Amino acid sequence: MSPEEIFALPYRPNVGVMLVNRQNRVFVAQRLDSEFDAWQMPQGGIDPGEEPRVAALRELQEETGVSPELVTVEAETTGWITYDLPHDLVPRIWKGRWRGQKQRWFLMRFHGDDGQINIQTEHPEFSQWAWADHRDLVDKIVPFKRDVYARVVADFSQYL
Repeated sequence: MSPEEIFALPYRPNVGVMLVNRQNRVFVAQRLDSEFDAWQMPQGGIDPGEEPRVAALRELQEETGVSPELVTVEAETTGWITYDLPHDLVPRIWKGRWRGQKQRWFLMRFHGDDGQINIQTEHPEFSQWAWADHRDLVDKIVPFKRDVYARVVADFSQYL
C-alpha cells in the first residue's frame, strides 16, 4: 500500500483500560502474538452500536477475566487519542482496513485479588502479566504506541 492509500484509511474505534490495584500499580501483559518484548494494557475494538465504557468493561473481562463487579471506573480520557500503525504493518493487521486506532481510555480501580485475574481466557491474547509502576509504562510499550501511553499516564496521573 502506498502512503497515500494508508493516509486515506479511517481509524479503528477502540478502547483501552488502565487497571490499577490498591497500591496504584498498573496491570500490563505481554502479547502472545508479539515477537518483541512489548507489554501493553488491555484494549480492544468497539462493536457497532456499543458505547465505549461498555466496550472497555467487556474487553477487560475478555482479556483478563476481571468482571465488571470487581472494578470501579474512576476516569476517562477526554476525546479520542489516535495513533498510526507503521506503514509495513497496515496491510497485515485488520486486513488493511485501518490506518491505526482512535482510542478512548478508562482508568479502572481493581478491588479483587490477583487470583481473580485469569489471562487464560477463551481467546487468550497474553502470555504473562504483571503489576507495573505507571512511570515505567511508556518504556514497556512498542514505539508506535508510546505517545498514546504518555498521554494516558498524564491524563490519569492525579489518580495514581
